[in-house]
Amino acid sequence: MNILIVRLGALGDVIHAVPAVAALRAAFPDARIDWLVDAKHRDMVDLVTVVDRTIALEHATLAGWTDVARRLRQSRYDVAIDFQGLMKSAVLARASGARKIVGFSIWHLREKTARPFYSVTNAAGDDTGHVIRKNLRLLHALGVDDDRITFPLASVQSEALAAVQAAVGEGAAFALVNPGAAWPNKRWPAGRFGEVAAFLSEVRGLVPIVLWGPGEEELARDVVSASGDVARLAPPTSIADLLALARAARLMIAGDTGPLHIAAAAGTPVVGIFGPTDPDRNGPWVADDVVVSRYGSCECHYRRQCRQAAWCLEDIPVAEVTAAIQQRLHLDEHQ
Repeated sequence: MNILIVRLGALGDVIHAVPAVAALRAAFPDARIDWLVDAKHRDMVDLVTVVDRTIALEHATLAGWTDVARRLRQSRYDVAIDFQGLMKSAVLARASGARKIVGFSIWHLREKTARPFYSVTNAAGDDTGHVIRKNLRLLHALGVDDDRITFPLASVQSEALAAVQAAVGEGAAFALVNPGAAWPNKRWPAGRFGEVAAFLSEVRGLVPIVLWGPGEEELARDVVSASGDVARLAPPTSIADLLALARAARLMIAGDTGPLHIAAAAGTPVVGIFGPTDPDRNGPWVADDVVVSRYGSCECHYRRQCRQAAWCLEDIPVAEVTAAIQQRLHLDEHQ
């Protein structure tokens, strides 16, 4: 059997689809499983050990779509599964030429115009709970009923991890602090992240390592400065570096971002800071992980920019986050 996974982005959503792909591999061990993803997220899919081939959509243009459709059709897929639920992902799944196109029911689609492109959908069912569970339930359309949450991710070598370990000293424990986010509405203030970093150093004895992505280095430096310079600026990192750093870290503190979800997938204890997105649906899925959330009072659900006079994340004090850190580390220490 040849199976095509369609989940183009974003980074956190790609990570949340991995357990469903792992369940497919367990159900069909001899299948060929390919994954179509936006080029900027292919490094994440390349780390998923149960995927045979990553196919990157290089350009979101007519020429780019035509090129990727041509490449997909050469593989003669039996099944294409759209985990995204958008018009563009449904069109690409259909353009693959797969004999069966599987997607969410119309009640669970982000864009209902995607529905006509599917030949099979899951039953309407219950759309509550974490998106990982929603992805696993989609496999019921193929007769796969597997509720395990596993992340088969490759072991990686990382120069960034080696640099961090050399900087903090042999055997020293460190915590990751990620202040950035693609949506401005998800970014807790840098000064408060700095105070949290100081707490990690002074109270918990952990070296805070401040992560940054493209365009975020100045933000990360602001966090280091706000910590009284006890935090250290991370070196530039790839997706593989983030995974390696997370595996070695004692803790990750971040908003609803790709690095947070990478850390959770790696099994790292996490503390999440959530505002416009629902942590029950998009947050950490391990029971011991802790979330500080203002989703219940936020009036800008799933919006990139806050449109209200009172920003929900502004309401989260440093003390609430440090208490969450204490709770998470206590749970980890007593397992």
